[in-house]
Amino acid sequence: MAYRMLALDMDGTLLNSEKAVSPATWEALIALEEAGVRLALCTGRNPVEALYSLKGSCGPIHYGSLISGALAYDFTEKRAIAKHTIDPDIACQIIQAADDEQAMTDILATDACICRKWECDHMDLFHMGVYQEMYESICTFEDDLEGYVRSHPYSIAKVNAYHRTPESRSRTRARIEKLPLELADAEATSLECSGQGISKAKGLSALCSYLGITMDEVVAIGDAPNDLVALEAVGCAVAMGNAFPVVKEHADLVVADNDHDGIVEAIGKLF
Repeated sequence: MAYRMLALDMDGTLLNSEKAVSPATWEALIALEEAGVRLALCTGRNPVEALYSLKGSCGPIHYGSLISGALAYDFTEKRAIAKHTIDPDIACQIIQAADDEQAMTDILATDACICRKWECDHMDLFHMGVYQEMYESICTFEDDLEGYVRSHPYSIAKVNAYHRTPESRSRTRARIEKLPLELADAEATSLECSGQGISKAKGLSALCSYLGITMDEVVAIGDAPNDLVALEAVGCAVAMGNAFPVVKEHADLVVADNDHDGIVEAIGKLF
């Protein structure tokens, strides 16, 4: 099989422990794109977050299945290929459930990140301290998150709830699991809430249709359970060496971890 697209998760995959792309990985991606292979991010982040971590430029990565698949995006043209949003009433129920657990709520619109300032100032309480600098730089701060949702109807693509403990996350999940949502555990205590039927695979499928590529012609690389749907939908699934055991079990190939250029290894073996 001649693969025509490489889809990359960001945290724990493209980004190393310092939340940066290594020079060796960047050089390998540039060479792969120059050889005609399409590159796409496959991440829970929206365009604002993705560009922040890539120092303002996606370089050879021109496409994205972003916001966990709610947004298929063309970085070169700065436009949505396909997008899906959450009903405002449903988004408000997520916020209420998170508030009852004293969790931090992070709202992702297609072009903005919204949270409360005091929660951003104490992200270590929610096991998300590594992202605090990014949030301080890019977020819009709103005290009344429900009011924001109501005043921006059908612009919210995803709601993240960052909890203090795994047990707290489980209680929120149990409370909202009957809503028309897709729920995914992420990080240590985070719960990602997307619209019903949304997945990273759905966003990849929209990109493939846009580019005239089949899903069988895609290699996807990831590390966490929220990558599984995409990994199972493509022609070749690659797990990073730092991946969760369940991800490695479903992978066609396991490579080095994100601090030792696992992506470079995958490119060398598959392209």
